[in-house]
Amino acid sequence: MASHHISVCICSFRRGELLRKLLTKLSEQRTENLFSYSAVVADNDALKSAEAVVSAFTGSSNLQVTYCIEPRQNIALARNKAIQNASGDFIAFIDDDEFPVDDWLLNLFKTKHALGVDGVLGPVLPDFEAPPPDWAIKGRFFDRPTHETGFNMDWNECRTGNVLFSREILRGVDAPFRSQFDTAGEDVDFFRRMVESGFRFVWCNEAVVYETVPPSRCSRKFLLKRAMLRGSNFSKHPTHRVKNGLKSLIAVPYYAVSLPVLVFFGQHFFLKNLIRLFEHTSRLFAYLGLPLVTERQT
Repeated sequence: MASHHISVCICSFRRGELLRKLLTKLSEQRTENLFSYSAVVADNDALKSAEAVVSAFTGSSNLQVTYCIEPRQNIALARNKAIQNASGDFIAFIDDDEFPVDDWLLNLFKTKHALGVDGVLGPVLPDFEAPPPDWAIKGRFFDRPTHETGFNMDWNECRTGNVLFSREILRGVDAPFRSQFDTAGEDVDFFRRMVESGFRFVWCNEAVVYETVPPSRCSRKFLLKRAMLRGSNFSKHPTHRVKNGLKSLIAVPYYAVSLPVLVFFGQHFFLKNLIRLFEHTSRLFAYLGLPLVTERQT
């Protein structure tokens, strides 16, 4: 009998078909009898849009799934609700539009124990539902940084789309994710506080999950709005506020002046810098108490 148990936490945002795919992939995880695992689905929808999906899945699967509801539209509160309903001595997070390889949990678990760290993160690779436009590939807009296994992670690179950590790090923490980060940034803030408390997180490049990228996300509008959402939440971070504000004050005129020239370097290069302009502009508005984007995109 495995002595360790992992609770895989999923926050659901009205993506029923993708949630069904994720739960199916989770049920196929290899463990080598090193641990047992279950799933927690926190439905962030007062209309309970994920309830039927979870009910249908549990009726035909041996994977234990706990269903709970956080009716308030707030990603941080949904993550906290998932943790409250988790029973494992280890917590894993994966997004509801992602799906893992069959040794995902196994690689995270082995890396954590081999290196004696508090948590392990892994890569999130894009899985395009349709061939993306050339500019999206050239600009690598859906690629994320990767590292060699064992790489010590800085908090500003840590996310909850693919992570396993010991529940012990939450001891004495009533609300791991802070509700003021209602649409984005709650995970970076969480890891900042954990790292500042002395906890260590590393990378496992073999613990792969894939993020489903529908055609609707392969658009300039989506990428620019996502940049503005990041900027709108940035001012909520309590550290280096003056320094970061000054950076944006310098960046906005720099990118604004540079863009007419950058257009000659290719559409992807122009868009990458336009995204930076939108994010820094959004930061400045947020510092003034005027967030440009207040709703999370799905």
